[in-house]
Amino acid sequence: MGWKHDAGGVIGEFDAVILDHDGTIVESHAATVRSYRRWAEEFDVDATTLTRYLGMPSATIAKALVAADRWREAAQRIEDLEVTDTEGVVAMPGAAAALGALPRDAVAIATSCTSRLLLARMRAAGLPLPQVVITRDQVAHGKPAPDTFLLAAKQLGVEPSRALVVEDAPAGVAGARAGGFPSLGILSNADADTLGADVHVPDLSHVRWEVEGRIRVLVATEP
Repeated sequence: MGWKHDAGGVIGEFDAVILDHDGTIVESHAATVRSYRRWAEEFDVDATTLTRYLGMPSATIAKALVAADRWREAAQRIEDLEVTDTEGVVAMPGAAAALGALPRDAVAIATSCTSRLLLARMRAAGLPLPQVVITRDQVAHGKPAPDTFLLAAKQLGVEPSRALVVEDAPAGVAGARAGGFPSLGILSNADADTLGADVHVPDLSHVRWEVEGRIRVLVATEP
């Protein structure tokens, strides 16, 4: 389906919304950086290479950067560090309002986090869990593969073209595109050219949700 973006800020009507987690509804960047810097030191990894892996599962990162005989240990260590460091983890602007406005049976979280990490960060941010939550440990292939979003759409009972994916990472936007989902980009960690979503906003406080059967999505037309 195409995007409709008129003078009133309407970008489309959808049957469901699939939200990414980190950088979209939860601000965890500082905690993530701390954890990854410590991890990089422990596993002798150049920390400057980590930025290209934003939004990807910990196992993918470990496989790419750590020797084959240690990647499982390294992936587990990433998660342990992140789960135990939630200092400064808070809800992103507009996140609580979005989860409050969207029908519980028409919204999902689809994340590269494991269930354990997702729960730790949602708890720290004080956000409620929707009925459908898809984490990295539920799919064969994480982002940028579309598996996470496709499973979320299946559990919501909607076609990919009718479900809006909200993402802040290029890997997530790529996964949405590969699965046939329209995308709304959150500019928390990348600029619009890098992110490449269909429409971009600074954060969810710039979005209004009108629910009358379908979900009508409007974005602020002024800063």
